[in-house]
Amino acid sequence: MVTYPPMASHLETERLTLRPWSPSDAPALCALHAERGTGTSTLPYVQELIGAMLDRTVENGIALLPVRLRGEGGGRTGTGEDELLGYCGIVVGRSSLEEPEIAYELFRHAHGKGYATEAARAVLGAVARTGRERLWATTRPENAPSLRVLDKLGFTHDRTTTDERGEVVWLSVEL
Repeated sequence: MVTYPPMASHLETERLTLRPWSPSDAPALCALHAERGTGTSTLPYVQELIGAMLDRTVENGIALLPVRLRGEGGGRTGTGEDELLGYCGIVVGRSSLEEPEIAYELFRHAHGKGYATEAARAVLGAVARTGRERLWATTRPENAPSLRVLDKLGFTHDRTTTDERGEVVWLSVEL
């Protein structure tokens, strides 16, 4: 097994900041989970989830990072803090630590503004700097916005499989 250096855990783009989770992110992550329409996650559950994600980052050197809009007057919240838009990063997912999978999810109000592509491009660069040669993505065929993001990033169709929820499209990109 090849050993890779840890992925950078602080990334910045022109409009976005990606950095490690903090306990203060739990309420926003609960709200993001609620937008899925599959039920509401409790605050204690999400706090445990954040702790588990931080532990996995230490263990395996890859991370799923909160995506924040860089200080543009406090965003929708008006609090003066950078607005949490969602998350983007790398997970083992359906793949492996050697060839991990990109994952991203944004609040609906952040869709259609190029944030997912911008965040994912920064993550691809961070993963490439670890020496990995390929990155995977999986999505449902009906998830056209995600497929568009992956196309913009150079991902190409590898195969389609099925699971208990239906078809899963596998895409990959050479780093």
